[in-house]
Amino acid sequence: MDTDMFVAWFEEAARLVHRDRERLTRLDAAIGDADHGTNLDRGLTEVHKALTEWPPESPVQVLTSAGTALIRRVGGASGPLYGSVFRQMGKVLESPVTLAGFSAAFEEGVVAVERLGKAAPGDKTMVDALAPASRALALAVRDGVGVREAFEQAARAAAEGAEATIPMQARKGRASYLGERSIGHEDPGAASAALFMAALATVAP
Repeated sequence: MDTDMFVAWFEEAARLVHRDRERLTRLDAAIGDADHGTNLDRGLTEVHKALTEWPPESPVQVLTSAGTALIRRVGGASGPLYGSVFRQMGKVLESPVTLAGFSAAFEEGVVAVERLGKAAPGDKTMVDALAPASRALALAVRDGVGVREAFEQAARAAAEGAEATIPMQARKGRASYLGERSIGHEDPGAASAALFMAALATVAP
C-alpha cells in the first residue's frame, strides 16, 4: 500500500461523496443542519487541492494533509471528526504500510474520533460505521486474508453499521435534541463514513 493508493483513496471518496451529496444532505436535513453533504463535498475538494499543490511523498503525508484540510475547510462537527481520524492515523502509521499496520492505525483513528466526539457505538454517529469497519479489519488481519478482501469486508461492515443507525435514537450532536423523533433516519455521518470505506475497497491493491 503506497502513496498513490492513499491519494486514490481520497480521490475516490471525493467522487462518491460528490455523487451522494444530495442524499447525505437529505439525511442531515431530517436530523441535523442539512449541510453534511455540501460541507463534506467542499472539504474533499480542498483535500484534492492540497494533495495536488503539495504532492505527498508518503502515506503519512497523505493522511496528515487530508486531515488538516478537512479540519480547516469542513463546517460543523464532521470536519474536526474526520480530520482527527486521518491525522491520528498519520501519527502512528508505520512504513512500509502493511494491512496489520493500517488496521492498527485505523483503530487508533476511531478511538480519536470517539474521544473527540465523546461518542460510542449505539449513539447514532459516524462511530457506528467506523467501529464495525475497524473490527472487520482486525478480524481480516487475524484470518490472514488479502488486502482487497479485508477492505471489502470493512466496507460491508461500515455499510451495515450505517444502516443499523436507522432504528437508533440519537444520543450525541444536534440529532440528540430531537429525542425519539431521530428514530427512523440513517445517521448522515455514518452514511458518509461508509462511503469512505467503500472508496478504500475500490482502490485496494
